[in-house]
Amino acid sequence: MRRIRFIGRDNPLEKLKSLLNKRTSSLVVIRGRRRIGKSRLVEEFAKDLPFLSFSGLPPSENTNAQSQRDEFARQLQERLGLPGLKGDDWGDLFTLLAKQTAQGRRIILLDEITWMGSLDPNFLGKLKIAWDLYFSKNPELILILCGSVSSWIEKNIISSTGFFGRISQKIILEELKLPSCNQLLAEVGYRGSPMEKLMLLSITGGVPWYLELINPELSAGENIKRFCFEKDGILLDEFRQIFHDIFGTRSEIYQKIVRLLIDGPKEYKEISSLLTYSSGGPLSEYMNELCISGYVEKDYTWSIKTGTLSTFFRYRLGDNFLRFYLKYVEPKFEKITKGYYTNRSLGDLPGWSSIVGFQFENLVLHNRKLILKQLNINPADIIYDNPFFQRKTTKQEGCQIDYLIQTRYQTLFLCEIKFSQNSIPLSVTEEVEEKMKRLKYHKGFSCVPVLIHASDLSSQLRKSDYFLKTIDFRECLK
Repeated sequence: MRRIRFIGRDNPLEKLKSLLNKRTSSLVVIRGRRRIGKSRLVEEFAKDLPFLSFSGLPPSENTNAQSQRDEFARQLQERLGLPGLKGDDWGDLFTLLAKQTAQGRRIILLDEITWMGSLDPNFLGKLKIAWDLYFSKNPELILILCGSVSSWIEKNIISSTGFFGRISQKIILEELKLPSCNQLLAEVGYRGSPMEKLMLLSITGGVPWYLELINPELSAGENIKRFCFEKDGILLDEFRQIFHDIFGTRSEIYQKIVRLLIDGPKEYKEISSLLTYSSGGPLSEYMNELCISGYVEKDYTWSIKTGTLSTFFRYRLGDNFLRFYLKYVEPKFEKITKGYYTNRSLGDLPGWSSIVGFQFENLVLHNRKLILKQLNINPADIIYDNPFFQRKTTKQEGCQIDYLIQTRYQTLFLCEIKFSQNSIPLSVTEEVEEKMKRLKYHKGFSCVPVLIHASDLSSQLRKSDYFLKTIDFRECLK
């Protein structure tokens, strides 16, 4: 079976390639959610270069600091042909590796470094010493530290005084953007309609591994059913596996938090109250770790008048697959494992259209640069852009806007996001008009409505000429 062609990632790939022009050694840190393609990025970068890759053991009940050292010693022995190695001390293992790569161009990847070293309190200290004394002495060596537990990497490597001034390049690998997703779908042979592609992407997000699983001979609905609604579905256990591998013994509290966000964004105080956790302390750390990991996003609102961030913010599930699984798959888990949905079409399931609509909003927000391009807005002219929340007070009504863009020219673009398999009716203008009436902004500002959709428009809506611009997101796939 041929390997899927490497697609996208032009910017991070160029960042890595630029290190080849340096005359000194480089220490690189790459982080991002599981399945996002971190290892594949490094492999693509190093495909024509002398390359050594080492990976930590996945966490399990039997995994400990010694088993991680033993596995590294085994891999070191296999890669370098050095028999009889013992995993007694990280310092000895790193020193041996450094001496074997002391000259010439060398690319070394320590993959899933959190698994590799988090159980040994001396791991990072000995890696730092080995870098200072040995690795860094080879001006053509690039050492790449890579992992999925972004919060551990942030705390123990990026923000650590031990590695201060030593890191040459930091890369946060995010989901593929829409055009790259479309290229990857073409690469796997999927020829569905733009609507079907957006349906798939609304569930999977731009996570390469999920897209590579797609069977090109099946429809979007059948692929999603095969992934999540059959008892042997490959993604049926994905949520539990992700949280176990990333958060370990604390995965239960993180799961409780994300489940609170299933039905929409919530304020910190709401989460604290529902969990019966006091504000601050561990909960603040948990929320920060979920945000750093990329599974939760923190949406600030702002003062339109002053253009400054408000203290008012909400937490939102930012990962499309996570949102879909928790909202629509997990509640049906028992029936799925009993085969209840094997012969049912997803379109027949109650609430299917509404959940895809929710997912579509998130997909648009992850690709907001495409919206700015469609509106001819220079990013340098933006004061803020985000989902916007206006609290109800005695002086103003409450208001929630899917996506609001404020420019330095005192223009507000109020974006309504709609996904429907039917044509969008004229009544959408009434919804938007009500939001515009509630939105509190000051004299001198202009507020213009924009519709972002993936559906046909009714003839009445097209004739109304109500929206400044209607953006068909299906066109953004190109």
